[in-house]
Amino acid sequence: MQKYITVFINGEPFNCNHLMSIKDLLLYLNFNLNIIIVEYNKEILKPNLYHKYFLNMNDSIEIVTIVGGG
Repeated sequence: MQKYITVFINGEPFNCNHLMSIKDLLLYLNFNLNIIIVEYNKEILKPNLYHKYFLNMNDSIEIVTIVGGG
């Protein structure tokens, strides 16, 4: 039996497996890890540490995509 939790991604509720890391979540949502910035519970995360942070009920994740322009 899988256990699910609700987290908030850019303010919207999202149900996911309770064993997911930030990296697992980002890959599941098809984000390019090279062009985003992630804030997890008001803390900016370094990309090489995404795999160390595991999701908990009601966590807040803000994902910002870096866009180049000219």
